[in-house]
Amino acid sequence: MIIMRNNRVESWRKGISRWLRFGDLPLRYKLVILFLMVGILPSIALGVLVNWTVNRIVDQQVTSNTIQLIGKVNQTLDNDMENLQNITYLIGFDPRTERFLQGDIQGDKPAVGADVPSGTYRPQTSPVKQDNEENYEIKRYLQGFTTLYPEIASILLVNREGAYISNEMYARSPANLTEEEWYREAVLNEGIFTVLGHPADRNVTTHVHYANEELVSVVRSFVDPDTREVTGAVLIDLKLRAVARAVRDVTLGKSGYLMVAEAGGSSIYTPEDSIIPSIPPSWFPEEESGALIREVNGERLQLIYGTSSFTGWRTIGVFPTSESVYEVREIRFYMICFLFIVCLFGVTASYTLSQSISRPIWQLMSFMQKAESGDLTIRYWGNRQDEVGMLGRSFNRMLLQIRKLMKLSELRERQKREAELRSLQAHIKPHFLYNTLDTIHWMARKKGADDVSDLVESLSRLFRIGLSKGDDIIPMSDEWTHISSYLQIQKTRYRDRLQVEMELSPEAERLHVLKLILQPMVENAIYHGIKARRGPGRIWIQAQVEDNALVLAVRDDGAGMPAERLEALRRQLADPVTAMEAPHEEGPGASRSYGMLNVQARIKLTFGETYGIMIDSIENEGTTVRITHPLLHAVPSSSDHDGRDSR
Repeated sequence: MIIMRNNRVESWRKGISRWLRFGDLPLRYKLVILFLMVGILPSIALGVLVNWTVNRIVDQQVTSNTIQLIGKVNQTLDNDMENLQNITYLIGFDPRTERFLQGDIQGDKPAVGADVPSGTYRPQTSPVKQDNEENYEIKRYLQGFTTLYPEIASILLVNREGAYISNEMYARSPANLTEEEWYREAVLNEGIFTVLGHPADRNVTTHVHYANEELVSVVRSFVDPDTREVTGAVLIDLKLRAVARAVRDVTLGKSGYLMVAEAGGSSIYTPEDSIIPSIPPSWFPEEESGALIREVNGERLQLIYGTSSFTGWRTIGVFPTSESVYEVREIRFYMICFLFIVCLFGVTASYTLSQSISRPIWQLMSFMQKAESGDLTIRYWGNRQDEVGMLGRSFNRMLLQIRKLMKLSELRERQKREAELRSLQAHIKPHFLYNTLDTIHWMARKKGADDVSDLVESLSRLFRIGLSKGDDIIPMSDEWTHISSYLQIQKTRYRDRLQVEMELSPEAERLHVLKLILQPMVENAIYHGIKARRGPGRIWIQAQVEDNALVLAVRDDGAGMPAERLEALRRQLADPVTAMEAPHEEGPGASRSYGMLNVQARIKLTFGETYGIMIDSIENEGTTVRITHPLLHAVPSSSDHDGRDSR
């Protein structure tokens, strides 16, 4: 089991390593990956960028719009509070109020020592009520404000003696109202309009019996301009619906709302079914407006707030973040749909396009593999006009050219072998053997056995080098020895009538040549040059390196040949194979060029048209044959024979 697991891990490792080597992947996989990277990755990147941008812009717009909306709500609340502030000013400027604060007009007072339980005090039975005409006028004056502004629940005037006048309020107990917290707050803020928020634990109530949560109290003290002493205060209860009217009709998204809270965190107004009833003040930074996100009961809430500089109240917009990004989610949905369609078409197009490119290449590759294995009959039959089609047609032409060259090579090899066979047959032709044996016979009869021995030895070297163990190319020294042995035999026959000068340069001696290329030239010089003239003749044989080639020259001062014969021989040398296969010419000298044509054919078939035989002849003056042979410093391989030098 452990071995199987190790094999599986190793297989996975090899697979991952193979995929990481991108350069080793098949072409169709590379094209698919490339097309996907070019087509789909930019679309995905564009989608992510658009989604991020839209999300950021929508968030900014939502926050900006909500802050603007909160600012308008705060402005409405500030206007209401400014109206209340103006009312306090009007009340303070009224002469009757001043007289009341100075004690010239008696107000209502809580009963002192009344035997009633706390919280059950009733003003109808108050013994301190001053029913005079000015007191009544002030009450009517205060009642006029509540009539003009129905959102005002009640107004209470209190002087520093604790007496009070109100249109709706009355004291719950006989306790002095100047001991109330709201009054001390007013005294503390001398003459400054102060918003108190919901009333709590105070000793006044109204005939309507509003709950504390239904009222918002404001207060302002009156200060004697001469003594800077507080002479009293005015308390106004504003109905909460005035605040609710400004914020309750505002909705944020589907379930979002606005709420108003004091700077200390106490809620002023919170709509019913609110997500969060109160918000800790510690959540808010010191900035007067801004946005923050908090998670409450597993739900992420977006809180956008703005603080009123007049009241100090903080108006807060609360809504789930999921609703704030509804438009973003809608755009994201369309973006995902777009990306899905792009990916679907991209994958399909990538696969189709990669197949259309890689399939003909793979097919052409299979054709090349078959051709590489030796099947040169395979052909590309496509009719595409693109690069693949052009490559396929080039492949077909290449195969045709290869087959043509192979046939030409086979033909040249066959012609070369035939030429070699003919050379060997010419070398051992019967009349040469007859003349040699006749010479041996003549020497044996006329002279002693030593000459016969030398002649036989020369003949032996001649045959040995001629055979050369079947090699086509032999050292120049062996070729030189071969022609020397041949000349020794001929000189034995012709004696003083034949004179030979041989010159082999040291550079030429270290080279290699085709075997038996000098003997036909020397034989022609003897039989058709020296023998055809009167008197003795001379033959010069020279081997040397000229112009990066080995030049073998055989020159005689024999009979030479006429110009027409020289021209005919040159034409035969231009195409030696055809000349040798042509019908045998009749007449004198018809066979004199056969050995030379054989040498010419072997040189051109082996080394190309650059090398070969050149002949010059002047009748009655002699003939010169020059063999141009490549420089062969070693025996080349068979593939290097075609005209290339071996260094």
